[in-house]
Amino acid sequence: MHTVGSPVLTFRTPVDHSVATAPLIGLNPAGQREFLSLMMAQVRDACVRKPFYVDGSLDLVAVCRLLAEQGLSNALVRDGERIGMFTTTDLRDALLRDRPPNELKVHEVARFDLISVAPDAEVSEALLLMLRHRVHRVIVRERGVAGVGAAGVAEGEILGVLSQLDLMSFVSNHSHLIALQIQQASDVEALRHAALQMDGLVALLHSGGVRVEVICSTVRELNRQLFSRLWALLAPAELVANSCLIVMGSEGRGEQILKTDQDNALLLRDGFEFAGLVALTERFTAALISFGYPRCPGNIMLSNPLWCQPLAAFKQTLRGWLFDGEPDGAMNLAIFLDAAAVAGDATLLQQARHFVDEFLVDNDAFFARFASAADQFAEPAGWWARLAALRGRAEPEASPAFDLKKLGTFPVVHGARALALQHHVVELGTAARLQVLAERGHLPAAVARDLTDALHFLMALKLDNNLRQQHAGQPVDNLVHLSSLGTLEGDLLKDTLAIIKRFRQHLRLHFRLDSL
Repeated sequence: MHTVGSPVLTFRTPVDHSVATAPLIGLNPAGQREFLSLMMAQVRDACVRKPFYVDGSLDLVAVCRLLAEQGLSNALVRDGERIGMFTTTDLRDALLRDRPPNELKVHEVARFDLISVAPDAEVSEALLLMLRHRVHRVIVRERGVAGVGAAGVAEGEILGVLSQLDLMSFVSNHSHLIALQIQQASDVEALRHAALQMDGLVALLHSGGVRVEVICSTVRELNRQLFSRLWALLAPAELVANSCLIVMGSEGRGEQILKTDQDNALLLRDGFEFAGLVALTERFTAALISFGYPRCPGNIMLSNPLWCQPLAAFKQTLRGWLFDGEPDGAMNLAIFLDAAAVAGDATLLQQARHFVDEFLVDNDAFFARFASAADQFAEPAGWWARLAALRGRAEPEASPAFDLKKLGTFPVVHGARALALQHHVVELGTAARLQVLAERGHLPAAVARDLTDALHFLMALKLDNNLRQQHAGQPVDNLVHLSSLGTLEGDLLKDTLAIIKRFRQHLRLHFRLDSL
């Protein structure tokens, strides 16, 4: 069967200024770009720890007892109108005094010359403050001393404490930090906190110039860890061992970057029954919605009984999609062909996929019908003439909208999927499928390279457009207004569509689509 932070001590010693560049050592170019992007993030996005207060009149023993109960190494000290900080370093210094710690009040040893930074300041500014003042912690405080800030928090209010080690962990490898939060999440709410950081990470990586395929790989790994951890939190071990949780479509291919929808399913071992399965799958779907993954418009989720079946029953469903001409059969099959196991017994998915391959040996008629979907969309006549006339002078709302999925990525994705199905290519990602097809001689190497470049350009264009929509508070979709494209983007889009048009012609000839 194949089954798929701690307290920080502070020492007031001189700070090594080389720490500012240390995270770049040993990083690949993508890691360096992530580091530089995160240095420009806001302090509020870093690991700001909630403030823990103690009364200045408490003795040191009482304070240390409270810190031990909370698992902390520092506390903010209230002494009248003053706010100070007590750390384990202060305890060390206090133990060297003549008076025993139970006779020392915490306000006598705490430091009140605190350095503060605003939550909307850049992370680099917080790091420079720590270096300049030779401290390892700063207070995160709203700007000003009165009134109410934009976030509804009183200006001047302390929001938390940011330590140097937490800060450097954030900027040196933020994706690893999210993965660690996913791994250590003890409940659904903690997991939700990690999930909600992922879109911010995507925006930072994209703004820092990280290639879209690198962002895809990062998001794919985080998504699969997230789904696996959520299933482990919700499902009993017995159910996990006797089922296979799968993700499909763009999630399965690892080509979904922002949370546009969810495509998932559950395969059960034949003969295994679990009381309360319906309620559990509903909880899983609802949790993902709360994490920011919208409900699938086609209801392709394990909360739908069609996508939550024992293996034998699901094979019969696959048979219907293959041969019965069901209206949604071809699309459901296409989505399933991109399935990847994320938790449980992966052999259940392997058996279902093998069932499909067995029925399609030398079935050219089926391959042709299946591949024909890649040629169902085409740009309207006179499209590029209108683009040339409109670009630079029409308002975005008045210009034609280009569907980046229907006219762009879908023909590439589905065409590669059809060829991969015919030639028994097991890879799931579109770029990986194209590469293997070229290596086996089923596709010219130049065509595979051009299609991969075209796909990545369209994905980057879609990501840029979706991030702009998110920032404006608009719904995320696949439409980009032509007048919003610059000259270079417009020319690249024309070249990309020309590549896709040639690929559609290749598919028509290869599968003899004109004879359908």
